[in-house]
Amino acid sequence: MMRDAAWAFAEHAATTRLDQMPAAAIARAKVFLLDSLGVGIVGSAAPWVEELLDAQASFGVDPSCGAARVLASGRVLPGPAAALANAYQIHNSEFDCVHEQAVVHPMAVLLGAMSAYADMRGGISGEAFLTALILGVDIAAGLGVASKAPLTFFRPATAGGFGAAAALARLRGLDTTGVLAAMSIAYGQMGGTMQAHTEGKALLAMQAGFNARNAVLAVELAARGMEAPEHILEGPYGYFANFEGDHDVQAVAATLGKTWRITEVAHKPFPSGRATHGLVDAALQLARRHGFTAAEIDRVDCRTPSLTQRLIGRPAHDRMTPNYARLSGQYVVATAFLRNDVGVEDFSPAAIAAPERLGLAGRIHIAADDNPDPNAMSPIAMKVRLASGARHEIRLEAIYGAPANPMPPEAHLAKFYKNCANAAPVVPGAQAARLEAAVAGIEGLADIRDLIDLCIAPAP
Repeated sequence: MMRDAAWAFAEHAATTRLDQMPAAAIARAKVFLLDSLGVGIVGSAAPWVEELLDAQASFGVDPSCGAARVLASGRVLPGPAAALANAYQIHNSEFDCVHEQAVVHPMAVLLGAMSAYADMRGGISGEAFLTALILGVDIAAGLGVASKAPLTFFRPATAGGFGAAAALARLRGLDTTGVLAAMSIAYGQMGGTMQAHTEGKALLAMQAGFNARNAVLAVELAARGMEAPEHILEGPYGYFANFEGDHDVQAVAATLGKTWRITEVAHKPFPSGRATHGLVDAALQLARRHGFTAAEIDRVDCRTPSLTQRLIGRPAHDRMTPNYARLSGQYVVATAFLRNDVGVEDFSPAAIAAPERLGLAGRIHIAADDNPDPNAMSPIAMKVRLASGARHEIRLEAIYGAPANPMPPEAHLAKFYKNCANAAPVVPGAQAARLEAAVAGIEGLADIRDLIDLCIAPAP
């Protein structure tokens, strides 16, 4: 039997050095590391954080043995539990970066696991951390790009689990065989379905956490020599057969070391499903260009790829959870028209129940176009009809935040600082500035725990 494509991914993760990576990849990795830390910090204020931390602490914590800290709160948990919590916080506000073609949030599982693992082990340099991060994104996003099938399982969690396991194995110093074993053991624990997305439940982000937690155990078992299956991607019961379907993983494997997936990652300017972002961008552009207000809108018609309609075409209603509202295109677009922005504060129970939002949401209609790509999120089109009879329309090929339509540096830095200020507990501005500087100079850090220190709010 031919070698599974997993060997190529494992070899890439085990052997590629930072000095073999282009400057553009390193620069973007720093940008998205800072962005993701900020998102993980503000995720401390989201629902179910305290319950998750308390549930895991109930099993007992020995701070002297394999413990790590949770972003923002600094809560000390066993390393795998901290990985779960950090990954949950990174994804729970739908504010973390995304690789659009892959339909993967590549930092959620990856950085959740890496931050806890580096804190747990100690002595991991900034250069080693940055290297493993870039390689982990290559694997998580690369597996998403390889898929040609619609989402069935929650791909950010599943593909992200492979990326996290490979990155932790790199930090652990494992060779290609060891990295492959870590990925295989992670695959044996893998899970996360789209049902939580469909129902808008907090379990969606926790699925990223479960795979981050599992990656920690996977790499420790691999480091101890556990044997594991090798044909984990292309085997008859491998990842693509069980979780995805139609794919071309060999073509993606051939690009390793040539195409750097971190350079293809998109910012999320708004704390809502990425599939809402094109519609929000269109709404804000039309309102600015033509000067109308939300009160003048009679009807909005949106045409999107089938994936976008499937992900965020759900109706808004007055009993929505925050997770559901973040994934309701009707609610998010109505918010954009009413506030000229969409922020974390727009997903509070009071905001969700506001009659003016729900009233406008009911006049917003989202339908699928004839785009044949089951994983496409663009282009999108929007038509607005005003009560006066005036009509305005727009078509967007690239969504704001994507590499072809990027957030300017001042915008993504403003997002980072606002996230630190909205955390629970707050990470003060001066400390956030030191964190920004530490990420910019990460190659010079002798121990990544110095960076983790800056992600923890000061004691009251």
